[in-house]
Amino acid sequence: MSFFYRSPALFVLFLSVLINNAQATELADDEDIVVGVVEEKLTIEEAPVESAGNEGVLETSVEEAAKEAKQVPLQLLGEEVPPGAFMPLSWSPEQSFQSLNTPVPVLVAHGANRGPVMCLTAAIHGDELNGIEMIRRLIYQLDPEKMNGTVIGIPIVNLDGFRRGSRYLADRRDLNRHFPGSPKGSAADRMAYSLFHNVIRHCEYLVDLHTGSLKRTNLPQIRGDLGSETVFDFSRHFGGITVLHGVGAEGTLRRAAENIGIPAITLEAGGPNQLDKSSVDAGLKALETLLQNLGIQPTLRFWGSPQPVFYQSHWIRADQSGILISSVELGDKVKKGDVLGIVTDPMTNTGSKIIATFNGRILGMAFNQVVQTGFAAYHVGVEKEPEAVKEEVLIEGEKIDKPEALLESKIEQE
Repeated sequence: MSFFYRSPALFVLFLSVLINNAQATELADDEDIVVGVVEEKLTIEEAPVESAGNEGVLETSVEEAAKEAKQVPLQLLGEEVPPGAFMPLSWSPEQSFQSLNTPVPVLVAHGANRGPVMCLTAAIHGDELNGIEMIRRLIYQLDPEKMNGTVIGIPIVNLDGFRRGSRYLADRRDLNRHFPGSPKGSAADRMAYSLFHNVIRHCEYLVDLHTGSLKRTNLPQIRGDLGSETVFDFSRHFGGITVLHGVGAEGTLRRAAENIGIPAITLEAGGPNQLDKSSVDAGLKALETLLQNLGIQPTLRFWGSPQPVFYQSHWIRADQSGILISSVELGDKVKKGDVLGIVTDPMTNTGSKIIATFNGRILGMAFNQVVQTGFAAYHVGVEKEPEAVKEEVLIEGEKIDKPEALLESKIEQE
């Protein structure tokens, strides 16, 4: 220190260096404090993201979502159908001696991925063949490994009637007037109950396939209760096929299905006791479009045309007995005053014209045949909006103010 006392200038310089070093040290300490606070704040804010517990919750939710999306085996008729598989099952209506009882085939295509359960039934009336072929062609072209959901097809519900070429069961009962059936009722009641509770209750959607009856044929069309929002929405998935409103008669399969919340549609195409290829093609196209729209399986034949919708229809009848000779075909548009056909008397060489009494479209008609006075020969649809129908509908002198009441007593029975 004696050196500094001898040289005051050097001493002053030494003091200034010490002071600057001290200030620099304080500044560095302050910066460390600031950085430490920021780092602590970041650590607190990021802690939930870095938490091992939250990562576990996230992983669990992902696993649960994947589990929900994964298809599970289908339990039906005492059998288990694995995902991504096709399996023929058997339903026994128990309508004959146990030793002679023949099970009814139930064809199941169970998709690899989750999706809707679609049920298709045909030949509830044993003489109606077109629906049988539609189901056969549709279900055997499905690829369960690429499907989202399940298709359950019963090509021949009324196997006994099918063998006899009859619309009815052996006891002359119409099976499609006995749903949902009863385990203690008639043979028809018990058969309906067995089908409904063993198969139909597993469905999320139902399409019941039919044809015309009693020597009549139908334009390919679907029928449903368009007053039901779910059925109306369902009907929009079939492509360009004609749509006819009707609530369904009591005892029909679709009415019983709707009563328990299953949207149900009847698909009509062609006539009984014959296989009409054009009707089968039209019905199959509608079903393929349905599966595409529901996301079950893509199709190469998507039917995107607008649907003609009929909320009202009438039968036009023959005024004399004789042989019916038609002048129109299914799907023809007719005007009031048009001649639809003529009924001739071969003995007297006289005839009676059947005249259209309103504008409309031929939705169904009788084959050329012998008819009696009052025979329902032509089923004509009127393309009106439901509001127009509600205003005033006059059917055979009876005023109806609800479209729901229009059809089933007047249209051909399903």
